[in-house]
Amino acid sequence: MQNPLHIVNTQGLVVRDGRYLMIMRSDLVAQAPGTLSPPGGKAEFGGDQTGVMETALQREVIEKTGVTIGEMTYIRSIRFALDSGTSVVDAALLCRYESDESHLADLEEVASVEWLTSEQIFVHPRSQPWTESIVKAAEKLRVELGL
Repeated sequence: MQNPLHIVNTQGLVVRDGRYLMIMRSDLVAQAPGTLSPPGGKAEFGGDQTGVMETALQREVIEKTGVTIGEMTYIRSIRFALDSGTSVVDAALLCRYESDESHLADLEEVASVEWLTSEQIFVHPRSQPWTESIVKAAEKLRVELGL
């Protein structure tokens, strides 16, 4: 029987002046090392809580990039399997930039932090199909919302 449990993960498509906050994942991480992706991470285990994904995303964006995010809008969720076979439910949210200058805050997980346009992301040599797909969805929503 397969394990019915999932890791809950979040991704933040943080937008400022038409650019997205992106990280280059460290070569030391187990999943997708050396790839370009939006910042995010796992929801932590704990007691009852409202806004679990939003709280996790705020924490992870600050931990990885030093950036504080504000209002968040749901983009979509997907399920996928890690290389280990573990199931992940990933929620992506479009986030308004709130404050602080981006910087490399998590040296173990992040190799660099950049603000890129969607066009720059699509042609970046380390961009992956799943990153391009979520950036396209975020860009559509960003335009609809007038951000």
